[in-house]
Amino acid sequence: MPLELFFDLVFVLALTQCTALMADEPTWAGVAKAMLILGVLWWAWSGYAWLTSVVEPEETLARLTIFGAMAAFLVGALAIPQGFGDWALLLACAYAVVRVAHILLFILASGDDPGLRRSVTSLAVSTAIGVGLLVGAAFADGVLQGLLWLVALLIDFGGPYLFGVEGWRLIPEHFAERFGLIVIIALGESIVAIGVGAEFGLDAGVVTAAVVGIAIAAALWWLYFDVVALVAVRRLSLATPGREQNSLARDSYSYLHLPMVAGIVLLALGLKKSLEHVGDPLHTVPAAALLGGVAVYLLAHVAFRWRIVHRFSSQRLACALILLALVPLAIEVSALVTMAIVAALLAALIVYESLRFAELRDRLRHQLAEEH
Repeated sequence: MPLELFFDLVFVLALTQCTALMADEPTWAGVAKAMLILGVLWWAWSGYAWLTSVVEPEETLARLTIFGAMAAFLVGALAIPQGFGDWALLLACAYAVVRVAHILLFILASGDDPGLRRSVTSLAVSTAIGVGLLVGAAFADGVLQGLLWLVALLIDFGGPYLFGVEGWRLIPEHFAERFGLIVIIALGESIVAIGVGAEFGLDAGVVTAAVVGIAIAAALWWLYFDVVALVAVRRLSLATPGREQNSLARDSYSYLHLPMVAGIVLLALGLKKSLEHVGDPLHTVPAAALLGGVAVYLLAHVAFRWRIVHRFSSQRLACALILLALVPLAIEVSALVTMAIVAALLAALIVYESLRFAELRDRLRHQLAEEH
């Protein structure tokens, strides 16, 4: 775990750089670029979360290889601000090194396991195609460049879906913990964004906005870790090892945690812009990022809960739709008022769920405590 947390630090920088890219280019095109880059780097990070279920990261060879992947990941993160410009090839090559290291470690770990070896081989094929497209995109621009990135991302994500997941091996509790920690890391990025946005000085408005921003981040933490994360790891642990468990892990964590993290990164952009001018209305893109980011996070929760336990959260869907409907209002009222509305809606959602599901929540937490 210490080495895995160390590895996560470079992903922290990637999140920060994606927020910075959008802040420097606060347009829909800037948001699209940041989300494409985030998606590609997320897939690389997610791959290492699967890897540590079959590789002991503290072994010398694995440790040195992961250090090398960290260096490449760091270079890729540094290239993000010009990932669609002058540093596009550097970003693609850094990503290639991260993925090659990942595949090599998986090949070593597969040993005499033919199922795992077949899965690694199919992953290597989709990875090679995806990396090739990103390298090609470095020599393109405009819409073509964006389309190449999108296709590369779809091929990366589609590989495990098309080729199956039967051969992978998984340690459920450890795997779920890795994704829970990355949610915390993403929330940390939103807090960093508050600090960056407040760098021009402190007054009563900025201090108030900072406190409200923390309340929003705390609410997002509560909505994930109070019950949802506990239910998810229990369901994943009880799933039959092999196809059922691996499919559940792929869909619920590798796929559906991406929009959660993306939503938090969009929120970070909105918070940063809000703290810069708390008394002024947000422009359209930051307003959509602030409200839409939280909405995307909640919608991902709805899908996550449905995939895990086949239960639909109508209250979280309703909250997400209300947030999206408030975007036109956010460009008319002050940023501080918009932040306060988001915090109030999330607080109301938490109170409703705590009261509505109090007995179920208490019983579940006691059952989990007894099982542990």
